[in-house]
Order: sequence, then C-alpha cells, then structure tokens
Amino acid sequence: MKKILIPISLLFLMASFENPTENKSVTNNLKQVKMNTTAEKTAIEKLLFSYRDALNTSDVSKVLSLYTQDGVFMPTNAPTAKGQQQLKDSYEFVFKSIQLNIEFFIEEINISGDTAYAVTNSKGTTLIHANGQTVPEENRELFVLAKENGKWKIARYMFNKTK
Repeated sequence: MKKILIPISLLFLMASFENPTENKSVTNNLKQVKMNTTAEKTAIEKLLFSYRDALNTSDVSKVLSLYTQDGVFMPTNAPTAKGQQQLKDSYEFVFKSIQLNIEFFIEEINISGDTAYAVTNSKGTTLIHANGQTVPEENRELFVLAKENGKWKIARYMFNKTK
C-alpha cells in the first residue's frame, strides 16, 4: 500500500508546483475578459440611457443614430418599422402624438460576441398632445443589440405595456 501511496503523493506534490507563469497568464486573460465584458456592458448601458434621453426629448435624429441601418422597431399596437426611413416615419408619428418622461431600469444585459440583448423596464409619464392629458407610463422592453462599425446599436426593439 505504501508503494502506491508514495507515487500518488509525489504526483500531487509535483502538481502543486505548476508553472507560475502559466497561472499568471490564465489569471491575466480572465481579468482581461472580465474588463472587456465590463467595458462592453458599460457601452450598452450608455446606449440605452442615450435612447431614453432621445425619447424624453422627442429627438428623432438621435433615435435614428442609435439604431443599426437595418434596425427594427416593434411598438405595441402599431406597425413594425424596418430600416431607417420607416424608423424615422414611426418615431416622427410617435413624437407628434406624445411626449414621454420616463426612466429606464436595466434588468439584464447578455453579450455574445458582437450581439447582445438587454431587458429593461421603464416608468414615468406620457403627455398626450391631442388632449393635453398626462398619464402614467410603464413598459417592459427587449432590445437586441449589434455592433455596427465598432459601436453598439439597437438592432431590434420591442416593448409592451405592463399596466
């Protein structure tokens, strides 16, 4: 039994003296991946808050700059808008009809290469231009994001009312 235990013990002892350079390399690579992921999430958060700001200021040009060229907007109870011209028409219609005053709350961001998705919810108020009435606004949103020319953009956006 001792003859078997001694070689096994030596193997474990040798394994504990792994190459420290390899361990540092693996640790550094993991830190780099974590830093890159953190930077990517921060960029996506910035994009989402820029979108919120564009909605709150009814800024069609800003909204369009945040979408990919082939972006898709899928609003509740309205037709889907595909591509920059339809997006422009859709947001112009929305902003002529209402004025939003909302805040986004990010629940989840998941990144896989040059694509990602974000789940958010928003709360605030909507001023309806037709009658001057301000009503509560509460939605949940799904953003599908893509990198276009090295920047995160909205590729697909869908929301629905929660109340």
